[in-house]
Amino acid sequence: MAANMYRVGDYVYFENSSSNPYLIRRIEELNKTASGNVEAKVVCFYRRRDISNTLIMLADKHAKEIEEESETIVEIDLTDKQKHQLKHRELFLSRQYESLPATHIRGKCSVALLNETESVLSYLDKEDTFFYSLVYDPSVKTLLADKGEIRVGPRYQADIPEMLLEGESDEREQSKLEVKVWDPNSPLTDRQIDQFLVVARAVGTFARALDCSSSVRQPSLHMSAAAASRDITLFHAMDTLYRHGYDLSSAISVLVPLGGPVLCRDEMEEWSASEASLFEEALEKYGKDFNDIRQDFLPWKSLTSIIEYYYMWKTTDRYVQQKRLKAAEAESKLKQVYIPTYSKPNPNQISTSNGKPGTVNGAVGSTFQPQNPLLGRACESCYATQSHQWYSWGPPNMQCRLCATCWLYWKKYGGLKMPTQSEEEKLSPSQSSEDARVRSHLSRQAMQGMPVRNTGSPKSAVKTRQAFFLHTTYFTKFARQVCKNTLRLRQAARRPFVAINYAAIRAEYADRHADLSGSPLKGKSTRKPLAYIIGYLEIHPSKKPNVIRSAPTLQTPATKRMLTTPNHASLSILGKRNYSHHNGLDELTCCVSD
Repeated sequence: MAANMYRVGDYVYFENSSSNPYLIRRIEELNKTASGNVEAKVVCFYRRRDISNTLIMLADKHAKEIEEESETIVEIDLTDKQKHQLKHRELFLSRQYESLPATHIRGKCSVALLNETESVLSYLDKEDTFFYSLVYDPSVKTLLADKGEIRVGPRYQADIPEMLLEGESDEREQSKLEVKVWDPNSPLTDRQIDQFLVVARAVGTFARALDCSSSVRQPSLHMSAAAASRDITLFHAMDTLYRHGYDLSSAISVLVPLGGPVLCRDEMEEWSASEASLFEEALEKYGKDFNDIRQDFLPWKSLTSIIEYYYMWKTTDRYVQQKRLKAAEAESKLKQVYIPTYSKPNPNQISTSNGKPGTVNGAVGSTFQPQNPLLGRACESCYATQSHQWYSWGPPNMQCRLCATCWLYWKKYGGLKMPTQSEEEKLSPSQSSEDARVRSHLSRQAMQGMPVRNTGSPKSAVKTRQAFFLHTTYFTKFARQVCKNTLRLRQAARRPFVAINYAAIRAEYADRHADLSGSPLKGKSTRKPLAYIIGYLEIHPSKKPNVIRSAPTLQTPATKRMLTTPNHASLSILGKRNYSHHNGLDELTCCVSD
């Protein structure tokens, strides 16, 4: 019963999506709508996954600075798994309010300001425990340090100097020390001091009657007398009495100089009615965050003036009236609300049909049985293969799933229990090239924000890209052979991201081409295009040699023809024989029998 009772000030989980992690909010108000439903006005907290990478880098830098300043060891002895899970416990406070249906509450949690004197393991050891140290502004996308930190530690303690010996001079700078303004061992009695303070109040009332601006603000006599009785008038009177050595006659003459009575005003009198309204509005929005009040509402006022006005404002009837109004509003609002445990099935549950489990990510019971025991890791977080309930996770085309324990961890903390392969593993030299290609593609996929599934299925779940063909020109092929010394293909293949100096290759190719064109080629004949050869054959038809044949007789053996020995020195596009050899123009010899 108490676990399902939610009150103002509780930190709770809100569910706005069946597949996304819970939202973490703090209940500020519980209001009942006209339709009878209960809405909760909440303060928003953001996770690391909700802010940009630039702000995450700033947050990590801030945490590193705190760790260097702190004397306690924060993350030195933590394992990779603990560091990974610690990031899921970090939140960012915001000043943003929103209203959510109370029926979307899914449980309680605890959020605390990061305590520098406490070990971070205390947050990991406790369930549903989070911490924050920075304030996130979603409108301008900025991170600021929270002003409400508890300054505990040696660097916040005062340096107490050693006690001076008798006769030793004080070498401290006296201007930076406190100034004595009152002596309790004065020759005047308490009754005489009170009489002097009454005279000072009377002078202040008369001074306000003479001042035009004061008469407008305090039109009645009792209002002027009340303003003259404030602390600023009493402080001025006591300071005047101390500076004149507690001489009453001398001090009274100073209260009323030749120009008229002295008028002392405090912040309550200096501020106008519009400025007071702005302050009350800012106090309603930001609370006692005077820096934000000054920055957004009263930039022309100093921080000292705002703080002094606040403590004087708390002594006025205006503050008492607002306090009574808030108390009456609180009485009319709900103090707590009972939300029953949410028991409806999650749409991401992998249901069974006909007694057969769903085939998701190599589910148990599929026809494929991998030989490698490392394959078939069903859960994307803990790699478990058995669970009483499975949940689909990630994009539908990825077909990933989580076990019941990891699904609850994902909903509460917004991440996986174990670091992904792209975070904790580096490619080892002993891995095959195919494995390296798949893992590099998975790492790129993880960088793009997509969930990385395990290679536990016979078919890769990664969507392949469209194949392409890189066409190389003949000049590029020729340059590879001519400019081997400059190009060095083997070294360029080992470093594919290093740019190739094309200017040097072109210069060398131009020089060598000029040398080759100036001197005839030796050893190899230049090839002729096919069109050139066909045209040449049409103009110069081939001539058949006259061969003398004789009739075979019993005495005469059969004629023997000896084919010409092919000349392999020059190869042509028509075959392994050159043009002259192919057409029988040159080097044709026939041996005819006698």
